[in-house]
Formats: sequence, C-alpha cells, structure tokens
Amino acid sequence: MSDTRTTPHAPVAAATAAVRRSAPAPAAGLSTLGLITVLTGAALPMLDFFIVNVALPTIDHDLNAGPAVLEMVVGGYGVAYAVLLVLGGRLGDMVGRKRLFLWGTAAFGVTSVACGLAPDAWSLVVARIAQGAASALMLPQVLATIQATTEGTRRTKALSLYSCTAGVAASVGQVLGGVLVSVDVLGTGWRSIFLVNAPVAVVALVLAVRTIPETRSERPSGVDVRGTLLLSVALISLLVPLTEGRATGWPVWSWVLLAVFPVSAVAFVVVERREEAAGRTPLIPPSLLRIHSVRSGLTVIVPFSIGWGGYMFVVAVVLQEGLRLGPMAAGLALLPLCLTFLIDSLAGPRLAARYGRGVVTAGSLLQAAGLVGLAATFHWGWDGLGAVGPAPALAVQGLGQGLLFPVAIRAVLSEVPVGQAGVGGGVLTTTQQAFMALGVATLGSLFLSLAGSMGMRDAVVVTLGVQLVAVALTVLSSLRLPRKLA
Repeated sequence: MSDTRTTPHAPVAAATAAVRRSAPAPAAGLSTLGLITVLTGAALPMLDFFIVNVALPTIDHDLNAGPAVLEMVVGGYGVAYAVLLVLGGRLGDMVGRKRLFLWGTAAFGVTSVACGLAPDAWSLVVARIAQGAASALMLPQVLATIQATTEGTRRTKALSLYSCTAGVAASVGQVLGGVLVSVDVLGTGWRSIFLVNAPVAVVALVLAVRTIPETRSERPSGVDVRGTLLLSVALISLLVPLTEGRATGWPVWSWVLLAVFPVSAVAFVVVERREEAAGRTPLIPPSLLRIHSVRSGLTVIVPFSIGWGGYMFVVAVVLQEGLRLGPMAAGLALLPLCLTFLIDSLAGPRLAARYGRGVVTAGSLLQAAGLVGLAATFHWGWDGLGAVGPAPALAVQGLGQGLLFPVAIRAVLSEVPVGQAGVGGGVLTTTQQAFMALGVATLGSLFLSLAGSMGMRDAVVVTLGVQLVAVALTVLSSLRLPRKLA
C-alpha cells in the first residue's frame, strides 16, 4: 500500500486499473480467418505508402510530373493518412469498428482504381490523398478489433502478427512495386501497383462481412471537433512545407506554414487538457499518454519511424538513379531485408518473453550495424555494385528491425484498456505514419540536396550517418520500456 501512495504515477495506474475492471469482457472471439482478414487490411495501407517509391521514375516519365509533384504523390498520401488516423479510430469506437473497416476497405479499393486510372500527375496526387484518407478509416479498426476481441496469449500472438505484417508490408511494397512495373501487366506499367489493390479489397470485404465481429466502445463519445481541426492544422503545417519546400524553392507559403506549426501544436495540447479536465473525451486523451507503456513505447517508435520512412525512400532512389538498376532489380535488392525481418519478427514474442526490453535494444544495435555496413558498401564498392552487393548489410538491418519494431508496438498497446482500444490504436498509427512522412521529408530532402553538390554516393553515405543519430535515440529510448514485456 505504501508503494501505491508514494509512486508519482499511482493515479494513472489506478485509473487504468479501474477502467480495466469496469470494461466488458472481450467481444466474440476473432477467428483465424477473421485475423487474416484484418491483417490484410493492415497490410494494404502500409504497402501502398512504400510501393510507389520504385515507380516514381516511371511515373515521372509517363506523366511528366516533375520533382514537386512526385513528392506530393508520396507525401500527399502520408499527410492525409496521418491527419485522419486518430479520427478514424474515434469513429470506429462510436459507430462500430467492423462497419468502419468495411467502409474504409471499400473506399481504399475505389481510390486505388482512381490512382491507377489517373490521366495526369495532379489527378494522381488527388487520388493518392483520397487513398490516404480511406486508409485512415480502415487501419485503426484493425488494432482496435484485435484489442477488443482477443485476450491473453491469443492477443499477444495477434499483436505480434500485426506488427510483423506492418513491417514486412513496408519492405515487400518496394519489392512488389518493382516487379509489377517491370512485368508491365497487360500494358498497365506503373498503374498496376494501384490497380492490384482492387481485387484484394473485394476479397477482404467479402471475408470481413462473414468473419469480423462487430465491436464498439461501451460509452462512445462525440467527435472532438476542435481537437481534430487543431491536430490537422499542426500536421499539415509541418509535413506539407517539409515535403514540398525543397522541390518548390522554399516559397513564402512554406515558411508561413512552418510558423503556424508550433502555435497550432501548443493550442492542440491546451485544448486536449481542458477537454479532459472538463470530463469530456478529447481526440487524444492526455491520460493515455501518461500510461507508462504508451509513453515509453512511442519514444521508441518516433525515431525509428523517422529513420525508416526516410531510409526506404532514399534507398529506392539510390538503387535506381545511382546504381542504375531497373525497377525489378531495385525491388528484389531489398529481398534480404524482407526475409530477415520476417524471420526475426516471428521469433520476437518468444525472445521478448525471455529477455524483455533487451530485445528492442539488441534490435536497435543490429539496425545500427546494418546501416554502418550499408554506408561502407556504398562508399567503397559503389562502382559496379549491382543488386547483390548491399545484400549482407540489408540482411543485418532486417534482423534488427524485425526484433525492434514488432516488440515496440506490443509494448505501446500492452497497458491500453479495451475501452480505449480505438484511440490507442489511432495514436500509435498516427505517430508511426506522421513520423514516417516526416522522415521522407527530412532525410529525403537532405539526400536530394546533397546529391546535387557532392554526388549520389557521398550523399547517401552522409544521409545514412544522419540516420544513425535516430538509431542512437532508439537505443536510449528502449531502456525506458517496461523491463518485462508480456
């Protein structure tokens, strides 16, 4: 009893425990086929964030897009996705997670077709923004459904498979994109990377109707309009100028938007605190961020996501425009990273049960070793490197990411009450997506700026060195995770 009274975070722990005691038992269990269905929904948005990377040169050639528009093809999807994720989670809590999953999946299929049929570059940008919005409706329902319909070891396995799916989809996205562009299915070229989503979405819809149980919050609250608007303004005012600023020569509007960011971010925090103090439910409850697993887990996810988003973009450019590999060769070059990520992410739950947070620390260190190896490979073996040369370093990096990412996701969600499953999943995915987009904007812009002055080889080495700073932050943050991970 004395420990409870003297621990600074005791009120948060007590409140969390109270919510857990009062929360209903998990809804009708999620079958294996239902789990496969929601994991398919989780894979599609992540895959489409990265699948476009290897197709950018082909899109540029076909639509005469130019650098600024190409960055919007990538960044527009990411910004819309990040801005609406938390709102998507809240809506799922209110009207039903299965219903929102069905709506989001249908919208994702339709907007994917719109991307594949886009007649010009700006039509593609608009369709990509709509596709990102559809993803934001669909993805939060996956984590929330898993949280609400599973428990114990089954939940642990489901969350591990979710994080494995998200990570592998990101890597496979670029491999699949390269293959599809090269195969030129029915003469569709780069358009096939979007059109292929339509039949997958149809299958997911049919299965979801039959296999996913409907769940919603016991006490759904209304939409936090002020919080939603302020979060949207904050993310847009940060991500849009960082994505477009370099390509457009940093016009006045980009600096105006950057000046808006800190004001809107502070206003968002103030409004959310007042909403919760008044007994209402804000878009992102500050009390959720005071849960130790959420707070410490997000400090790992943030630097990892920045590095990961930027890294995948930069490597796609280097393989095609630096090493002069075709789309298929550039995609297949990442296969070692995909395979080792998959292997380690499946082994992660057992290792985490035995070694706790040390698994995340070890994964971070392995990722650092892979980055150093890749930088050395590019620096000393650039000429005639080919698709096979980076394989050893990429394999080591995949081993590290496979240990780090899945376990970090499980850590974030491990103490989130079932009643807050939607908002908890929304906060996690928003953080991940927003900072991946930030990584593309910052590390991508750094690399492209340096490539013009010092050459692509030296530019990628410097950029990988900067990413090592993010990895160092991941190592330090991993030491703050709960010592034992269930």
